Amino acid sequence: MTANLSLVANDTHILSQEEVIVAARNGDKEAFKTLYELHHKKVYALCLRLCADKSLAEDACQEVFIQLWGKLSNYKGDSKFSTWLHSVTSNVTISYIRKQRGWWQKMFNFDESEAANQSIEMNTDDNKVEQYIAQLPERARWVFVLHSIEGYRHEEISEILGMAVGSSKAQLHRAKKLLQEWMTNE
Repeated sequence: MTANLSLVANDTHILSQEEVIVAARNGDKEAFKTLYELHHKKVYALCLRLCADKSLAEDACQEVFIQLWGKLSNYKGDSKFSTWLHSVTSNVTISYIRKQRGWWQKMFNFDESEAANQSIEMNTDDNKVEQYIAQLPERARWVFVLHSIEGYRHEEISEILGMAVGSSKAQLHRAKKLLQEWMTNE
């Protein structure tokens, strides 16, 4: 695959990403596979930032693509596909995390404070900032990732997470304060 998103559909015709999207929307599994191959790394990276757990992120990434198969008809081309996919990924992943949290809490009798205190395995040398982000309280981490890393506005975050704009701003402030505190105390 090339960076300009020209895709080889067969030996005689090169399809654009938009043509691949249309083909996938019409049920072409090879076209959908091509979309997966083009976007799965970025989808997984966002899932990992939101989940702060590799195993959960892998499952969430799979859930994104499972749901994407049915949601492709919702993509109207008003924005870039990657922008639309980013929004779908955020919504599906956060919904997936909420479902899983309930299951884990029931299964292992964790309360939220215990779950937040669980250590996260990461390589500390190269991934210090990622480690700190992963240790943020869940809602603060979600807002921080969506706003500071992914570029969403607070209005968009409030819609995605079902919280007030003021709560989104407060969670971002909380996240930044914690990160600054942790990084200065290294």
